[in-house]
Amino acid sequence: YVNRKNLGMDGLHMRRLFVLDSKDYDGTHNLIEKNTVRAIICRNGRYAMQQNRDGIYKIPGGGVENNESLLDTLCRETLEETGLVVIRDSVREIGDVLELRRDLFEEDNKYECRTFFYFCDVEEGQQHTHMTLSEIEKGFHPVFATLDEIIESNRRLGKDITCERDTRFLEMLRDGRI
Repeated sequence: YVNRKNLGMDGLHMRRLFVLDSKDYDGTHNLIEKNTVRAIICRNGRYAMQQNRDGIYKIPGGGVENNESLLDTLCRETLEETGLVVIRDSVREIGDVLELRRDLFEEDNKYECRTFFYFCDVEEGQQHTHMTLSEIEKGFHPVFATLDEIIESNRRLGKDITCERDTRFLEMLRDGRI
């Protein structure tokens, strides 16, 4: 267990949950590093998610910007994607996932992304979302769903590494491994 006061730090002491390594890069690739956060919010046995028009679910969260703390990023991304306001004192660290692959946009680069997962409570009510243009184009919208609904839909429909990361994490949660 890591004290909540460390949330503004670098997350170095989080438990590694698993690694997704596509092994499609080599030592000649330039390294691009990114840190992202994901919010695990449960109300009455249902989890706050983003769902696209194809039925694929995504755990709310996103990338650290402009030297934000992980906690500030978690609060900002959760509000933007779900309209839910995180209660900062409720945030609890779960663990991280490391993704290693060739960059999708610049294939001369190796992409290394560390995703930090947190349990958090949110205030009552819901505000307007502020999604990115890409999220809007894909039809993302906030929903609450059971772990079984999310996992079944993602296993049937999801094909990308982000969907695989979220689905594997949620399977661990459902199966009591988190």
